[in-house]
Amino acid sequence: MRILLLGEFSRLHNTLKEGLVTLGHEVVLVNNGDGFKNYPADYSIRAHFFTSPLGTLIRKAWHRLFRYDLALLEHGVRCWGLIHKLKGFDIVQCINEKPIQTLPRLEYYLLQKIIRQNKHCFLLSCGVDAINLPHLLAQKERYSILTPYFENPTATAQEYAFMWEYQTPSHQKIHRLLMTHCQGIIASDLDYVAPLRNHPKYLGLIPNPINTQKNSYTPPALGEKVVVFLGINSGTYHVKGIRFFEKALQEIQSRWGDRTEIIITRDVPYATYHGHFQRAHLLLDQVYALDQGYNALEAMAQGKVVFTGAEQEFLTHYGIQANTVAINALPDVDYLVKQIESFIQSPEKIKEVSERAQAFIRQHHDHITIAKTYCQRWESVI
Repeated sequence: MRILLLGEFSRLHNTLKEGLVTLGHEVVLVNNGDGFKNYPADYSIRAHFFTSPLGTLIRKAWHRLFRYDLALLEHGVRCWGLIHKLKGFDIVQCINEKPIQTLPRLEYYLLQKIIRQNKHCFLLSCGVDAINLPHLLAQKERYSILTPYFENPTATAQEYAFMWEYQTPSHQKIHRLLMTHCQGIIASDLDYVAPLRNHPKYLGLIPNPINTQKNSYTPPALGEKVVVFLGINSGTYHVKGIRFFEKALQEIQSRWGDRTEIIITRDVPYATYHGHFQRAHLLLDQVYALDQGYNALEAMAQGKVVFTGAEQEFLTHYGIQANTVAINALPDVDYLVKQIESFIQSPEKIKEVSERAQAFIRQHHDHITIAKTYCQRWESVI
């Protein structure tokens, strides 16, 4: 099949392409690199001029006057320049409801054009969208990525501002376009399952693909210190509950500074992030989640002990016991300190969780197996 993967979050489409190509399919990636992470693309729609020194000055001045981002416009213009190349595909899969990440009217026009000139369209539930946002706002779960907003809307307003765009009439028009023409919606992890469960186009959950060859397992080398890594993305500081990790690490440094090495980074490129967590024994990923995010899964494939979403829904779905393949991170500093301390006091536990984590990824997230599942799911409705 000829497959167009439109948009990128956390390297999901890049890794899916690797699996699909191994199976003999022709795959084209179109994306803007997912911001500062700068993931690869066959056709990049990344903003270049409006992220240059001169372009940034113009962009800031324009935003003050007109309240929209010229870098988003550049994404759309670059995609428009490629539109003649984005035709004749058997499958188009959008990473979410805003795969191009441009201005709403231009996003609608480009998606409409891409849908019309290709055969079959599918949509991933990956990140916030017009389906799961009402579910989150209704506070139907114990906690969610919106919990920090409910607790302190003023302090978190800037970080959550982008979410309200999914409620605007201009985005609702995009949503209706996709709901009319896409042939199925796939949840990329358990956090997106509940909002979709009764949707007529829901095709089920397909776990995130992980390239276990690129993320090969290395048994942890235990020395005098346990290495703990926290990689911060400023844009998701509240969403991921980073403040709980920061407070826990302050306590760990105070109690166990002689037996731990704590690494904290902020807004570094993917390659730099990846290099740091290769050194780490413990990786602190996120709090407000049922399931693991992409960085957590790659770290688990390498045998890291990851503090992330591993709630009861996750345990039940995969039939495993609590804190055996990943440590469930809760919005509770004392709990986090206790869990981190347990590995400092008993370093042999690191090897035990490490071995189970990498085995879990190989069993449930192998990118070639996941690529086969995508093909089966697509073919079931076309």
